[in-house]
Amino acid sequence: MPAVPRLLLVTDRRATNGRDLLDVVSAALDAGLPAVQLREKDMPARLLMALAERLRTATTRTGALLLVNDRIDVAIAAGADGVHLGGGSMSVDVARRLLPAGSLVGVSTHAAPEVRRTTADYAVFGPVFATPSKVVFGRPQGTTKLRDAVYGAPCPVLAIGGIEPAALPDLGGTGIHGVAVIRAILSAPDPGRATRDFIEGLP
Repeated sequence: MPAVPRLLLVTDRRATNGRDLLDVVSAALDAGLPAVQLREKDMPARLLMALAERLRTATTRTGALLLVNDRIDVAIAAGADGVHLGGGSMSVDVARRLLPAGSLVGVSTHAAPEVRRTTADYAVFGPVFATPSKVVFGRPQGTTKLRDAVYGAPCPVLAIGGIEPAALPDLGGTGIHGVAVIRAILSAPDPGRATRDFIEGLP
């Protein structure tokens, strides 16, 4: 099974400031990005599959992981390394039965009890700070709740939500394995530089 990445880029084609999503992701991959999560919930299946195949080619070139949000069928067809399950997705156990052996399975969580009872390979917890993409999940959790969620977690925890490279020192001492980001890389004028800043600044 692949190792859980310390930096995960979650895609949102609306966050690229008009640039082609694959171009932005490729710049991040060239800078050392270890993993991409394809998350385009409103994209028709045919287009999503085509994008997954292009991302698989790009991630294979640099040795990075590709995870697909919820769509196990797309993950399998594209030869992805695993899936990321949202709150309303199927259970981790069902996903494991459907996926090839050794696939990574991650879950989104928004409270410490959710983290502690998961059987996934990793959990993404947030939103830690305020961010437009996570407003639907309520007020920011903050670093204290993040630390509580990490304590006793059965798997590595990645923080998400409003995380910029400058905020990484604030996450020191929380025990996180790493971070998942969207706009901090996709909207950055230089996605490669932003990626390197994350890699160099991770606690």
